[in-house]
Amino acid sequence: GVPIDRINCVRKHLSAIKGGWLAAAARGAVVTLAVSDVVGPIPDDPAVIGSGPTAPDPTRYADALQAVEEYGIRAAFPPAALRALEEGLQARRPETPKPGDKRLRGARTLVIGSRLDTLDAAARHAAGLGYDVVTLPAPVVGEARVAAVDHLKLAAAAAVRRPACILSAGETTVQVRGPGRGGRNQEYALAAADRLGGVSGVAGLISVGSDGIDGPTDAAGALVDTTTLARARARGLRDPAHYLDRNDSYTFFEQLGDLVRTGPTATNVGDLQVLLLP
Repeated sequence: GVPIDRINCVRKHLSAIKGGWLAAAARGAVVTLAVSDVVGPIPDDPAVIGSGPTAPDPTRYADALQAVEEYGIRAAFPPAALRALEEGLQARRPETPKPGDKRLRGARTLVIGSRLDTLDAAARHAAGLGYDVVTLPAPVVGEARVAAVDHLKLAAAAAVRRPACILSAGETTVQVRGPGRGGRNQEYALAAADRLGGVSGVAGLISVGSDGIDGPTDAAGALVDTTTLARARARGLRDPAHYLDRNDSYTFFEQLGDLVRTGPTATNVGDLQVLLLP
C-alpha cells in the first residue's frame, strides 16, 4: 500500500483547504485540537494529520506526482486530478503555504489524542486486570502479515512474568492482490493465526482499528487464539494462507464468529494489537 504521508501529499495538492489553505483563508489566530493516527516519518506531525489544513506544508507538486508514478497509480487517477497536479508542477497553480508563510503565523496545533495515549490507556486497564504489561514503543507499520509474524517473534522472546499482556499500536498497510474482503487488522490477525501454534504459551491476539472501520468492511478487526485453526478445520475452511492469498480475511473470520464489530467510533488514533500470554 501507499504510505499515508505520501497519500496526504497528493491530497494536499488537490484540495482548497488541506496543506495549510484553511489557516491561510482564516487570516488570524487559529488553534487546532488534533486527534492523530500519524506514526511517521514524524509522529503526530501536524502537517500530516488530516492532511494539515492549518499547518504549513513542506511538500510540493513534484512530490505528489512522484508518489503517483512511484506507486504505479497514474492509470487509476482521475484525469482532472492528474491535470491539476501537472499544472501545479508548471507553476500554473499556486503551491500550498510553506513553513514561514506569514499567513500561518497565528496557527497553532495541539495534539490531544494519539497512538501513545491509546497504549497508555490499554496498559493501565491490563495492569488493573493483573497482567504484567509490556508495551512495544516502536509503531507497528509495514505489510500487515509481516508485522504480525514479527509481533509473535517479539512475544516469544519477551522476558515477562505471566500472565502477561504485550501491547503495540500503529498502522500497517496491505498490498491487495486478491478479490476478497478484509482490512489490515483482519489480515494481521489471520497471519498471526497461521503462526500462533508455533509460539509457546500464547493464548491469543486481537488487532483492531480505533475508528471501528477496518478496510471496506463492517468490522474493526479480528481476534485469534489457540483454537482458531482447529475450529476453522472443523467448519471445513481452508488454511489461512489461502485466504491471505485472496486478501479474504473477512470471510475466514466471519465463518468463525471472530470478527470484532464496534461500529464507527468517530475518532481515530490508529490500530491497537493486544497479545495475551497466560
